[in-house]
Amino acid sequence: MASVTAEKIEIHDIQPGMSQAVKDCISGTVGGIAQVLFGQRLQTQSTTNPVYSGMIDCVKKTRAQEGLAGFYKGTMTPLVGIGACVSIQFVVLEAMKRHFASVNKKGEFLSNSQLYLAGAASGLANSFVSGPVEHIRTRLQVQTGTGFSGPIDCIHQIYNAHGIRGIYKGQAITMAREFQGYGAYFLAYEYLVQQAMKKNNLQKRSELPTWKVCAFGAAAGYAMWFTIYPMDAIKSKLQTDGFTAQSKQYSSALDCARKTFAKEGVAGFFRGIGPCLLRAAPVNAVTFMGFEMAMRVLS
Repeated sequence: MASVTAEKIEIHDIQPGMSQAVKDCISGTVGGIAQVLFGQRLQTQSTTNPVYSGMIDCVKKTRAQEGLAGFYKGTMTPLVGIGACVSIQFVVLEAMKRHFASVNKKGEFLSNSQLYLAGAASGLANSFVSGPVEHIRTRLQVQTGTGFSGPIDCIHQIYNAHGIRGIYKGQAITMAREFQGYGAYFLAYEYLVQQAMKKNNLQKRSELPTWKVCAFGAAAGYAMWFTIYPMDAIKSKLQTDGFTAQSKQYSSALDCARKTFAKEGVAGFFRGIGPCLLRAAPVNAVTFMGFEMAMRVLS
């Protein structure tokens, strides 16, 4: 019972307000930068004339044709944007956790549904930044010519031709993906943290060993990607699709799903999942490690 009360006290001891939001924001930024530095070609390449036969072939050809810089095409955009994205995620998550804690009985852990909704809300809020960031990044990653000289040029060209709607191409499916993805993501992480605190009778989250934080973060990454990868595949196809009626392959997310299934079957929704899952464990482990370590320092 002591561990249950301890978690509740830890949440209630944090006073809501600007100072705590700033701490959440800074800690989220640290986690986001760590994610990028440790971190969709296979997912979006043509099925009739594929450029790469698999992950290893993609690595070899990218290295041979573009050098080391090829692996970082489009990285500046997420380096700037992911810090903002992860900041938003953690600020909203922590605010929602405090809200649910305030309406629960004192001494209770947050329920699984509350953890899911807190994560889903963080993902939905984050989608308004992650949508255009991922759109620009994906277009830069899959281009093989000289259409865009960089992220700023890409944004400039798309905005001039298609306005803000062009920048937010694929936003609806992005919002659905973020809602489900981060609901599962933070539910998995927070549930594992709560269970570890109960089992070991810990008084504070900061008492969790770093290896457990990393392990829980890795598990959260798998929980997210296993539940949203088909939506992510559709999102990537929509975001690299043409803008005009003449150049569009898909009229909507549903149309994209139908055509993908008709041409490729179920496998079409999971193309490129191998490298995604390989990346999920270390990237999300370091994200949560960065966040938790920053929170410990700031607190």
